[in-house]
Amino acid sequence: MTQATILVTGGAGYIGSHVVRQLREAGLPVLVLDDLSTGFREAVLDAPLVVGNVGDAALLDDLLPRHQVQSVLHFAARTVVPESVADPLRYYGNNTCATRNLLAACVRHGVQHCVFSSTAAVYGPNADGRASEDTPTEPISPYGRSKLMSEWMLRDLDANASLRHVILRYFNVAGCDPQGRIGLSTRGSTLLFKVACEVATGQREALAIFGTDYATPDGTGIRDFIHVEDLAAAHLRALAHLRRGGASLTLNCGYGHGYSVREVIAAVERASGARLRVVEQARRAGDIPALVADAQRIRTLLGWQPRHDDLDEIARTALAWERRLQQRAS
Repeated sequence: MTQATILVTGGAGYIGSHVVRQLREAGLPVLVLDDLSTGFREAVLDAPLVVGNVGDAALLDDLLPRHQVQSVLHFAARTVVPESVADPLRYYGNNTCATRNLLAACVRHGVQHCVFSSTAAVYGPNADGRASEDTPTEPISPYGRSKLMSEWMLRDLDANASLRHVILRYFNVAGCDPQGRIGLSTRGSTLLFKVACEVATGQREALAIFGTDYATPDGTGIRDFIHVEDLAAAHLRALAHLRRGGASLTLNCGYGHGYSVREVIAAVERASGARLRVVEQARRAGDIPALVADAQRIRTLLGWQPRHDDLDEIARTALAWERRLQQRAS
């Protein structure tokens, strides 16, 4: 009997491509669906790719039964908080409405499992800057709200036994494949490590720190940075849990400790051996002072153990990928 296919939406993107690579290395059959609006064909490596939109119901009605899809890992989304503030309807369309179409197709064709790429942006500001899965969800950006709406849809489907799920709430994803095969290639990315590495390699003149007056030890925002390889491994654990018949779960994905913007800059400076030019600017809409995961639940329920919890390793792998991109372009 052949194994049922795993559909990975957004599998040509940064996080999705790392998950696709790990699934393939585990010998699992994968089909990638990506419209390549922000993803890259080469990032899927040897996995089969269908170029199309995850909200296209007719396309899904063809792909799901033809490939005998029983599990979906859903990454396809817009993810830039300031952009979501400027253009909220784009985020509700790309994230929430497209997810609704995907889930409807999953129900029509008997898909059993969904691992959903959610975000710590579903949480709001809180007194101690920490969030557990039981922390109230009070997103302050359209991006966070668009993801929370998708979580609600998944819970309603679980309640009527249509589809079991694991919702993974990412904290701040960083780093790249340590072997340099894939990485963060998004043009104009706003992710801190990516921008810092572009400054270190001379592609940007300076790095902007948005907010230096937060109530944190050095005045800059604090985030829980998780290496993309550890995050990808969490998806394989989540899928295995569902395939064993496990119940639906909502889990934080982070290390449980945070670093400030200035500490990240210092790590990239150590990796590059050079000082970065920094420009201090006002706070951005949608940002909060500090957010760190209480991530004990994923360790307990899925047996997940991070292997790359090291700020300097994250900086090294991110910088190595940025240099590889430069070499390809030259």
